[in-house]
Amino acid sequence: MPLLGSAAIAMWWDMAPAHRTEFEHWHSHEHFPERLHIPGFLRGSRWSSAIGNDGCFVMYELDTYDTLTSAPYVERLNNPTPWSVKMMPQHRNMVRSQCRVMDSYGGGVTGSLLTVRLSPEAHQVDTIRGELQSLLSKLPNQVGLTSGHLLQTQTPKAAQTTEQKIRGGVDAVADWIVLVCGYDAQALEDLSSGVLASTSLGTSGGQHGIYRLSYAATPRDL
Repeated sequence: MPLLGSAAIAMWWDMAPAHRTEFEHWHSHEHFPERLHIPGFLRGSRWSSAIGNDGCFVMYELDTYDTLTSAPYVERLNNPTPWSVKMMPQHRNMVRSQCRVMDSYGGGVTGSLLTVRLSPEAHQVDTIRGELQSLLSKLPNQVGLTSGHLLQTQTPKAAQTTEQKIRGGVDAVADWIVLVCGYDAQALEDLSSGVLASTSLGTSGGQHGIYRLSYAATPRDL
């Protein structure tokens, strides 16, 4: 099964160790349930850096792109809970991308995840898209891997929300996002340092990160 739905929110940020325990408590027991009760939110997952730093990756899989501007979601963004108001200023170096799912092969939720943020130049777009489609379609059958996905940021036109203001203003965004799931972290590391670092894929400003699953849930789990 591929990613759930045709859109996603993909986010990266750092969290100071002193706030990590409370953050995970808030995020698991208040914030995830709040988001996953919004119509169109199909699954949420949180991942921690596998190299021991303070980074994390969070993704919400959405039914359709229109969920990003739906009235229930915008209402929550503009009315954060007191606990959210306390925790969101601790999100450092936020990258928040509102995306369409361009390609999705394989599926499931595994213990390890590779994320790659790409920013192709205009003359690279067709070449890189072709390379990624060819690569990702083959990944689900490789040893240690289960799925590969390509997201493209398409930020909807919308006013700045209260949550963004709490975090300090406009969030940074990625451009293209490659996600690869696997049950073998070494297979992800080999992919990151191998084919994803070679040819035109390696010349498109890629930022790579490997993460371990902390928590995943769907509305039925809550």
